[in-house]
Amino acid sequence: MILAARTVDDARDVMVEGESGILAICPPWNRPTWMPSTRMLRWPNGAIAMVYSADKPDLFRGKQADGVWADELAAWRYPEAWDQLLFGLRLGPDPRVVVTTTPRPTPVIKELMAHPTTVVTRGSTYDNRANLAPAFFDGIISRYEGTRLGRQELYAEILDDNPNALWQRSQIDKLRVTEAPAELQRIVVAIDPSATTTGDEAGIIVAGLGPDGHGYVLDDATIRGSPHTWGSKAVQAYHRHRADRIVAEVNNGGEMVELTLRTVDDKVAYKAVHASRGKRTRAEPIAALYEQGRVHHVGTFAELEDEMCDWEPEMPSPNRMDALVWALTELMLGAAHHVEYAPNLWG
Repeated sequence: MILAARTVDDARDVMVEGESGILAICPPWNRPTWMPSTRMLRWPNGAIAMVYSADKPDLFRGKQADGVWADELAAWRYPEAWDQLLFGLRLGPDPRVVVTTTPRPTPVIKELMAHPTTVVTRGSTYDNRANLAPAFFDGIISRYEGTRLGRQELYAEILDDNPNALWQRSQIDKLRVTEAPAELQRIVVAIDPSATTTGDEAGIIVAGLGPDGHGYVLDDATIRGSPHTWGSKAVQAYHRHRADRIVAEVNNGGEMVELTLRTVDDKVAYKAVHASRGKRTRAEPIAALYEQGRVHHVGTFAELEDEMCDWEPEMPSPNRMDALVWALTELMLGAAHHVEYAPNLWG
């Protein structure tokens, strides 16, 4: 058997060791042994399951199985991982695959839903209420109930594009690529920071400018946590992608944003930006770049694309999308498009 999630950590934390994972639900007399070093589960009867990351599609080549559990398929960055996984589903008289996922309207999910052999089972957040902390449940309901995104997240509906949104999924899919150019002219990490200590989400998007003048979205490192948490995550992304600069909005955080980053690494190149115009004014030029075919997502960024294709100009803008707008503005539009650049406090 193969267990596949976007990353090995996701598979381990959710599918193997999670509260509803295999180790938790197997009876004591038939509980497998988990061997993290080899990413293998071995049952007393000799059956085995291997854990793989969908972020590395080539790892599936040559692998064979009689069963697959694919978790959060709609969030997998590379659709070819699903194809490679199916090529190896060929052992035994009746090989099968179980997919557990939020039902985002990606091409893979739409194709799977339309297949005549697919059996669909749905469950809403309300169905799972007895297993959720009351504070979490109340917070999720107050945030998403009555919204389009709530229909997806709470009721497991597959939504069509929002006709009032600035971006459309078909447009993003058409421009999607599997890799960025080898030599990018610039790479930036953009932050839409959280100014609270209570663990609000901070948008962190990495993008690069290609030699063709096109923008390439490379990573979504958005995280929920304290300023030190998101500051550390942004600096890690800066070094991992060998970025040229971190760009951060300072409308709410002010000097705290740079101080947070400098606490983690005082040598990062940094630019503070201050929004002098409304979110719609800043977002529309970036949406126009997509319409011109000049921005490409390197793989799939499910949460970011949900925000982009659900957001309407009169709604509060979400964190990932804000960070995306700052990244592509820095790379492709610059200061001419209604952005005021704050001074660097560190000279």
